[in-house]
Amino acid sequence: MPPQKISTRWFRNWKVIVAAIILFIVLIISAISMYQLTHFSSNTSINNIDVSGLTADQTLATLQSASLTNHIYIGEELILEGTESEMSFTEEDLPEIKKTMKNQWSLFPSSKEKKYYLQPGSEDQYRSEDLRNELEQTLISINQHSQAPIDAYAHVENGEITISESIDGEQYDVSSLLEAYDQHEYTSEIHLQPMYLQPIKEDNEIVQSQVKKWQDFLSHTIEYQIQDQTYPLEAKELIINASFSEEMDIVIDSDTIKEKITDINDSKSTLEKDLTFKTTSDSTISVKGQGYGWALDVEKEAAMIKEAFQNGDRSISASHIIGNGWNGEGYGYDVTSNAGIGTTYAEVSIAEQKMWIYKEGQLVLTTNVVTGDRSTQQDTLTGVWYILYKRTPYTLTGEDYSIDVNYWAPFTNSGQGFHDAAWRSNWSSNAYLNAGSNGCVNVPPEIMKKVYDYLEIYDPVVIY
Repeated sequence: MPPQKISTRWFRNWKVIVAAIILFIVLIISAISMYQLTHFSSNTSINNIDVSGLTADQTLATLQSASLTNHIYIGEELILEGTESEMSFTEEDLPEIKKTMKNQWSLFPSSKEKKYYLQPGSEDQYRSEDLRNELEQTLISINQHSQAPIDAYAHVENGEITISESIDGEQYDVSSLLEAYDQHEYTSEIHLQPMYLQPIKEDNEIVQSQVKKWQDFLSHTIEYQIQDQTYPLEAKELIINASFSEEMDIVIDSDTIKEKITDINDSKSTLEKDLTFKTTSDSTISVKGQGYGWALDVEKEAAMIKEAFQNGDRSISASHIIGNGWNGEGYGYDVTSNAGIGTTYAEVSIAEQKMWIYKEGQLVLTTNVVTGDRSTQQDTLTGVWYILYKRTPYTLTGEDYSIDVNYWAPFTNSGQGFHDAAWRSNWSSNAYLNAGSNGCVNVPPEIMKKVYDYLEIYDPVVIY
């Protein structure tokens, strides 16, 4: 029986010992937990400032007394030395510090490095405004002396669509760096990763849309109307080099439009051209367009067509017609028959000393005339002219004469024209050889009124 008594006592003692050990462990854990809830663990920092073992109040005081160098680095390069300042933590930030402290709790304390970053509740005006503005201006200044990136772009070169290669630059991406600055932790130094402006690459959708626009452009045809004929002008044949403006408008840098219009002008215009004319005597002759006739102002037409290509126009009519009129105007553009002379005109044969007037293809008048004096080299000028104006009556004046006539219809700017000549007695067919006029076409007085009435301003006058 005594051994059983000893065993019972021992068991009771063991229970006390176990209970004491458990209580001790609980006390230890409680003490550690309490410490963790009121102090930061070892090897802990807030905003890169060591706060190991500090209470929340001590941590706040430490943060408040800490200084910020405000130096800004991009990569390893110091690009801005800011003004030193103190952190702007206040009592209002104490709850956030305590919350951070609570978040560090773990069942078994660890010496592993812990880094926390807090932002003051009160805005640091220098850091958020002044230093930020300094950074922006610094980046802009650096960029002004740095190589800008060159975008890839599509253009037309030697008649083909070409994509230029993009080139990387050395300019900073200011907006992205400022965004990174705004998101940076509130630490003494600010370290930003380098971010550069990137060029538009060759496979970018912007470049591909440019290619599509050039494809449409080079497939474009303008219907160019001259008189009763239409000429198709194709961009792919006429445009050599073209590019986009900053506003993405098409700009033609070089072309062969002028050469094309020159060719068309050479084949269509009548001004100063040898025109084939069938005389009343049924002879086919060559007579030169002089005062009468038209031509294209090639420079202005080419510029107009170039603009039409750039604007995407589908059709255009010739608009700049020139000639030997008093103001550089051309006549006969609206006439296509009879080598551009038409079917209404006056015809004068110097050899026959005759004049014929046709109205819409019908001969309405025939008369003898006397032309310029051959012996004094005052011949009536040959070529195709036109009636400049009409006057009745009129006074003809020259260096040594002043003569009144009843009817006057000039056809050259130098003063030759049709008029009656009541003073003339020699109306023979050879009078012009030695007793001709001063260059005008003298018409018998009894016929001149009919001539005057039949002639209209701008009617062609063919003299040969």
